[in-house]
Amino acid sequence: MNPLLRLALRLVSAARFDVREDYARVRRMQRQLAALPTARYRMPTWDTFSDSGDGRRVPVRVFTPRVQRREELLLFFHGGGWVTGDIESYTPACATMADLTGCRVASVDYRLAPEHPFPAGLEDCYGTARRLLEDPRRAGLTAADQIVLVGDSAGGNLAAVVSLLLREQGHRVPRRQILLYPVTHWDHDPATSPFESVRRHGEDFRLTSTEMRDYFELYVPDPELRRSRLVSPLMAPDLTGQPDTLMITAELDLLCDEGEAYAQALAGAGNRVQLRRVENALHGFIALPRFARPLKDAYEVIDAFLDGDPPGSAVS
Repeated sequence: MNPLLRLALRLVSAARFDVREDYARVRRMQRQLAALPTARYRMPTWDTFSDSGDGRRVPVRVFTPRVQRREELLLFFHGGGWVTGDIESYTPACATMADLTGCRVASVDYRLAPEHPFPAGLEDCYGTARRLLEDPRRAGLTAADQIVLVGDSAGGNLAAVVSLLLREQGHRVPRRQILLYPVTHWDHDPATSPFESVRRHGEDFRLTSTEMRDYFELYVPDPELRRSRLVSPLMAPDLTGQPDTLMITAELDLLCDEGEAYAQALAGAGNRVQLRRVENALHGFIALPRFARPLKDAYEVIDAFLDGDPPGSAVS
């Protein structure tokens, strides 16, 4: 990486916000930024029931591509450390996803911590996925196999855990999932983490180790629960029966190694897994402008995966 750019990124990370105190302000700022080009992103919104037992409904916003080339529906769980992000702030990224894949994208507005800590957001994502897989006609589909789970960062964590839960509970499991630089492990302390990328990139770039620990404190206040497979899917004792998986990691992301470790664990359990590390990419690159090289590289791989072609490094 260019030394000047590396220095600039270090300065940005040094001037980081305090997740625990500033999350509400970050949410407002994200929505304001996403609302700038608002007119062309007006999309229909519908809802499903959560699995929380309280009859709550979960908003789902559907994005239709300008040119629809595929019948698949990408059921998307957004990132933001389970604390920030929503269907408003992720509207530009989802519209881009729809246009670049030629698929409809259904973005799930799950509940956020700390107002709704674990397992509230997971219940919303699980309930939405289960109901669509049971009745794909609700989303205008002819078959459940047309549903592809997609998530980035904390949303990638939720997608992975939803697939685990669906298999464990005896429900239909999606045929495919796309995990973008997901959280798969509970320990992001450079002194104790088993992953070198935490030590190499945990203080330099967009997402820091301190922020990850703050997000976990808000999402799962009980430290012991963070080791659960429903929070850290890499800890799951049984990873059999999972969807065909495309794992995309970012080279300059502290989560890089744990995402790739999860890909290896899935493959070791007999699942079909394809792994691609995007070079010179930072955490969160799915929200970059369409001309950005990491974004273009990732969508080339996603296109190949949706077409059923091997996109490069296969883990088996």
